[in-house]
Amino acid sequence: MDPKFVIDSEEALRGLYAATHDLAIQKFQESLGVHAQAFIRRSPFLCLGTQDLNGRADVSPRGDPPGFVSILDDRTLAIPDRPGNNRLDSLTNIIANPAVGLLFMIPGFDDTLRVNGVARIVTDPTLLGTMSVKNRVPTLAIVVHVREVFLHCAKALRRSHLWDTAYHQDRKQMPSLIKMILDETTGAPGEDEMRKIDAGLEEDYKQTMY
Repeated sequence: MDPKFVIDSEEALRGLYAATHDLAIQKFQESLGVHAQAFIRRSPFLCLGTQDLNGRADVSPRGDPPGFVSILDDRTLAIPDRPGNNRLDSLTNIIANPAVGLLFMIPGFDDTLRVNGVARIVTDPTLLGTMSVKNRVPTLAIVVHVREVFLHCAKALRRSHLWDTAYHQDRKQMPSLIKMILDETTGAPGEDEMRKIDAGLEEDYKQTMY
């Protein structure tokens, strides 16, 4: 990339855009208002953004039945940590650097909710007991002290047609998750063996969702 096309200052960046609209500035809140709380109670999905001390960024999807994120008060959220791949990228990042960003989504809503704050990892049995699903209690929860809250406009989701079934793609047009991983690592086995492996993954989903 030619250096002359690289924007490396806020002044140069802002020179490319019109001034921020007053409403975009005013919508910023320091706590969870009535509408933000209602949005979170309806949301079955969020993306959790974290960074380690070296600035290595990571985004992790989190999903559960609507309302899975507990609103402890207007400045505090609690997110259950369900079984995953045990890489623990988000959790180790939070220990190193507690600043987090959350993006809440609701199927059918083109608006999103952004929440930024400071997180800590807790194992309080009373809190975890309120997050049980199918009689399985999460190992821990991510408790977020809220610092910034604002609703985000619909443009990105409308451009992507994310919820429009007419734009949904056939999952079979790409290999299975495990096959893609094996193709790029140890190499995938033949079709018959892959079918067995894929079936095993589906069974594992059923057994280890919670």
